Amino acid sequence: MLSSNSQRNSTVSTWGILKNLSSWPLSHAHRDAQIGACYGTLGNNLPPPTEVFALCNKNNIRQIRLYNPNPSILTALQGNINNISIIVGVANQDIPGIAQNALLAKSWVQNNILKYKNVNFRYISVGNEISPLDNKTANIAPSVAPAMQNIYNAVLETGLRTKIKVSTVLSLGVLGQSYPPSAGVFKSEIRSSFIDPIVKFLVETQSPFLVNVYPYLTYISNTNDIRLDYALFRSRSVVVRDGGYDYDNLFDAMVDATYAALEKAGGANLEIVVSETGWPSAGGTATSVENARIYNSNLVKSVGKGTPRKPGKAIETYIFDLIDENQKSPELEKHWGLFHANKQPKYPISFTS
Repeated sequence: MLSSNSQRNSTVSTWGILKNLSSWPLSHAHRDAQIGACYGTLGNNLPPPTEVFALCNKNNIRQIRLYNPNPSILTALQGNINNISIIVGVANQDIPGIAQNALLAKSWVQNNILKYKNVNFRYISVGNEISPLDNKTANIAPSVAPAMQNIYNAVLETGLRTKIKVSTVLSLGVLGQSYPPSAGVFKSEIRSSFIDPIVKFLVETQSPFLVNVYPYLTYISNTNDIRLDYALFRSRSVVVRDGGYDYDNLFDAMVDATYAALEKAGGANLEIVVSETGWPSAGGTATSVENARIYNSNLVKSVGKGTPRKPGKAIETYIFDLIDENQKSPELEKHWGLFHANKQPKYPISFTS
């Protein structure tokens, strides 16, 4: 529920449960579930992009999410980085203009995609966590689906349609109910005006539904009812039984609530991509280096197995954040990185077998 250039939105109170998983064998999960990381840039001590991508290569991180088409980052990627695929975002403030003017969409694609011919773009995300219910983004919300269509049309003209998918990143705050997971449903007040056009577009273009999933935020919003082991994939038994589905971790429950909501909105066959998830190492309730290690290592093991609702269907997942961003606020926002700004890992991480 966070971007590199926005604060976290309030999370929906969701139940679920956690698996008892331990180490960090990222090699298998990387191949099967396409584990990546989010590359935020709100820091004044961050290494230059060339060093960041060298760090990614060294640690076998092959999927990166960028929040905007940063020229220095994309230039560093150009012809220089092996096998790294990119999600690149259209900045929220650019969406209304692109929605209203197809020529602006073509210009955006020309300047930020075609200009970097050797960059492996995977998805274009038209905005991050926009919602009609958020005062900061409500005025942008009506433009999201039209902007997605204009960007898609511009990509179509380039001949890259089969290579690059167009979507938008939403937060789980768009769910009106999420417990039990099978009851997952989008908020009725935004269904017809906001959610339905997005889902319709994704179905028609066979593009994934991108969503930020934060068990940490759900846990701290309701520590009386949600166990920490449930949020850290450490429960040794089923916590929630939902009809024929058994949940032992909160992440799976949140993802399956989203699947259930999509089914009710005409998107039963859509793939879910978790565009952000993670656990902070300091700055708030239940934060520690150890808890961050436990969550992220167990996450990597879990997403390759799918969820109770979609067993065996690996979930493409992006961990927030690649490197700590020291210019974010409040304090909690500064401590989500897998790596310190000096490129040292916060905890032992093995990205290769």
